[in-house]
Amino acid sequence: MSSVPFGVARLDSLLGGGAPAGSVVLLAGEAGAGAREFCYTSAAMNALAGADEELFDLYYGDVDADATLPESVHYISFTADTEAITREMGYTMDSEIVDAAVDEISFRDLSPEYFQLSPVPRDWYETATASITELGDRGEYEDVLTAFGDYLSEHGERSLVCIDSVTDLVSMVSDDTDWSDVAMVMKGLKKAAYEWDALVLVLVNTDALRDREFGTLMDAAGGTLQFSWESGGSQRARTMFVREFRGVLSRLEAENIVRFETEIHEGGFDISDVRKIR
Repeated sequence: MSSVPFGVARLDSLLGGGAPAGSVVLLAGEAGAGAREFCYTSAAMNALAGADEELFDLYYGDVDADATLPESVHYISFTADTEAITREMGYTMDSEIVDAAVDEISFRDLSPEYFQLSPVPRDWYETATASITELGDRGEYEDVLTAFGDYLSEHGERSLVCIDSVTDLVSMVSDDTDWSDVAMVMKGLKKAAYEWDALVLVLVNTDALRDREFGTLMDAAGGTLQFSWESGGSQRARTMFVREFRGVLSRLEAENIVRFETEIHEGGFDISDVRKIR
């Protein structure tokens, strides 16, 4: 695999097909600026390619000759279940895309592992009420970072993986879990993704991170796409720029591209304009 499509057609065409296989890409941005919508669109479009070729051709088009679609698509969430995520996807893009794509996306809800040691009542994150016998047989869930790693080890090869989101792990840091543990898992993920020929998208809200934490995550990733709001007069616009990305940034620099103006429409996240150095 030479590259893996992001699932955003115009961006993929500018990059010669998508991201280099084996990349971990940080989708970092302000709340509502487009990072989450990018993640939803990437998962849905790559899944749509296997679910409905006609719809995929309508909303995405042809895959670049130098790109290879992932063999599977996985969406990992620390705090939300499948129903909540698919509902949010429906707010981002046309329902026919979501309805067709969702069966081709493997969702992993880690909220039981995430919340098990918190004061959050069990019935808030358990999808079904368990009997006393079942609770006794099941015991405690494994540590959330261990469960996260085990799932990726089993399903990561030649896949697209969306991680939603590292921001949740920031609030988990305590006496039991140190920030260095989170950072180490991210660094290990970078090495593993290369072996798997996978594309791993890691969602993070920059408003919830200190500069040092954000810098650590950037260092652990192969690339960082940063999303922000810009104001002009009475209007606000979503923008995206490639802050750092080995093997990709040089392509954009050769075209003098400095920033993308973005929008959200029925096809999901998209690029509406490209700003160049004049």
